[in-house]
Amino acid sequence: LMADDSTSGRERDYDRSAPPAAGSGQGEGSRRPADAAEKPKQSANYETSGLLAQATNTFNGVVLKWNEPADTKVPTDKWRLYVFRGEDELGEPFQIYRQSAYLLGRERRVADIPLDHPSCSGQHAVLQFRNTEKAEGDGVKRRRTRPYLMDLNSTNGSFINGEQVDPQRYVELFEKDVLKFGYSSREFVLLHDKSADG
Repeated sequence: LMADDSTSGRERDYDRSAPPAAGSGQGEGSRRPADAAEKPKQSANYETSGLLAQATNTFNGVVLKWNEPADTKVPTDKWRLYVFRGEDELGEPFQIYRQSAYLLGRERRVADIPLDHPSCSGQHAVLQFRNTEKAEGDGVKRRRTRPYLMDLNSTNGSFINGEQVDPQRYVELFEKDVLKFGYSSREFVLLHDKSADG
C-alpha cells in the first residue's frame, strides 16, 4: 500500500538527483526519513549559457567565437591584404571584398585566412566590414562600409601598427595599416584598389 499524504497537507520531497539503487527499499511509495535535512531550493539562473549561440553559430562543426553585428555589409571597395615577411611579399594578396567577414586563425576548418604560426590561436581574430556613420575630414557625417579588426581573446594578441588591441572590441582599420598576430613575423598590410603607391 502507498501512503497518502494528501490529507495531512504535507508535500512529498524526494531527492530526484539519482534513481534509487535496485533493492535499496527506496522505490515507489517509500518516504525519506523525517530527520533528513532539507536542501535549500536552488534559485533560477538567468545567465546566458551559450547553448543558443552554439546551436546557431556553428560552421563545419566548429562553434565560432563571434557573431556578426547588425551593421555588417559586404564592402564596395576592393580591399586586399598583402602578406610580408620582412621585405619579401609572400604569395598573392588575400582578396577581402567578397564577403562581410574574414576569420583569421589556425583552425583550418573555419579560417578564411590561415595563420600557421604556433603562437596564433585557432580562431585568433576577425576582420569585419561594418556599415557605420562617422564624421569625416570635412566634418560631415557619412555612412560607409569600413573594415574593423576584433581580437577573439587570442592567447598572444593582435596588433595594429605595433599596438596591441583590446580583445573583444572592434577597432577601425585604415588603408596601409599593418596587422600582426601573436609572435609571427608575418605582416599583413591592408590596401584597396584605389590605394596610391608609396
